[in-house]
Parts: sequence; structure tokens; C-alpha cells
Amino acid sequence: MSDSLIVIPTYNEKENVAKMIRKVFSLEKPYHVLIVDDGSPDGTAAIVKELKHEYSDRLFIEERTGKLGLGTAYIHGFNWGLKRSYDYFIEMDCDFSHNPDDLIRLYNACVTDGNDLAIGSRYVGGLVNVINWPIGRVMMSYFASRYVKMITGLPIDDATAGFKCYHRKVVENVLRSNVTFVGYAFQIEMKFKSWKFGYKIKEVPVIFTDRTEGESKMSTSIFYEAFFGVIQMKLKSFFKRYNQE
Repeated sequence: MSDSLIVIPTYNEKENVAKMIRKVFSLEKPYHVLIVDDGSPDGTAAIVKELKHEYSDRLFIEERTGKLGLGTAYIHGFNWGLKRSYDYFIEMDCDFSHNPDDLIRLYNACVTDGNDLAIGSRYVGGLVNVINWPIGRVMMSYFASRYVKMITGLPIDDATAGFKCYHRKVVENVLRSNVTFVGYAFQIEMKFKSWKFGYKIKEVPVIFTDRTEGESKMSTSIFYEAFFGVIQMKLKSFFKRYNQE
């Protein structure tokens, strides 16, 4: 039994999913992987189910009907994991923009260094560690994090990062607070509430590499949700008490 569950949402990731699963399971530390697939029409789920014959005790899949949003996929995966005995929950993309070799660094930042949330950060100290992104998207992502910090006071350089390791208690407490966003803003809301609850957070520098196979799921509506959602989130925080249970 592993103490760590990696939750990977998928939608049309047939080019990447098998390679990602095999890579994770080749690492020295034994992780468990939960794929949350939103009804991929390209057969992603079928590939995962075939691999379960090899990794029956380490690989799991939850299939959902329709594309329901990144945030709800992670919440679904977290709730699945909370019913089991995992101590650490890791968010990770399937497209290799998050390097599986960095998993142990995020894990150790929690287990060894005593943090409650470790963030794989592209922008620690103002540096930009991004490969193969168009300059416009780099600027949008970088200044989105600056915007979040300015509006909310969140002391994190990469507020929109999606490569993270949580201690179980963080996931339990944040989910009880009713996470509301489903897209890009979900990543911001999880960090913001973790900070407001007083959990210890560390940014771990990573290099983000844009996908080389498959299609990006980013859209304009996702950025709009994040832009206006940050203001809404900050306003709501004035009327809420954040107590660890």
C-alpha cells in the first residue's frame, strides 16, 4: 500500500496516458495513480483499463460522463482517496508538462521538510521556468499569478500552478469549506484556502514543459473565471472564519 495517491484528470489523452502511467510506476517510490476520465471519446479510458491488468494494485480509474471541469475531477479524485488510507494527495497533468521525476521533490517537501502543501512552481523568485510556451501565454500566466497576489495577498509566486502535493488534513479541511470553482480558478482557490487555514506551504522550483502530444484544454472562459473569481473569492473571505479542524 502506498501512502500517496496521484490524481490525474484526463480528456482525450490517448497519446500520453500510457506513457505517463508507465513512467510514474518506474520511479523508485511506489505511488498509486487514480485516473479521472471525463468520457474521453478518443479511448483514453480503454487504454487505462487495459493497463490495469499489469498494475491492478496500483492503478485505478473513475469514469465520468461528459466534460465536467478540472476542479470537479480533482474533487472527485480527492473524495475517492479520502475514503482510503492515503496520507498525501498529488495533483498532476497527464501531458508531461509536469515532470514525473519531480514527484519525489514535492513529496519530500511535505514529508521531510514538514510542509502541508508543496507547489511545483514555475515562477519562484520572479524566475520564469517554462519551455515551449508562446510568449503571450507565458506573460498571461505569469501576470495572472501577480494579479492573484495583488488582490488576495496570497504569498505564492505561482498561484495557478497545477502540480502540487497536499497532506491529507489539508484536502479534508479545504473540501469541507465548499470549493466552488471548476476551471483555472480551482487551482487558485485551493491554494488561497490552504493559506487562510494557516497551513505551511512551500514552493518547489520546477521546469514546466508544454505538451508535445495531444491538444491543450485551455480556453478564454477559463481565464475569465479566474480573473473575476479571484475578486469574488477575496470578498467572501472577509465573512468567513478559517479554522483547522
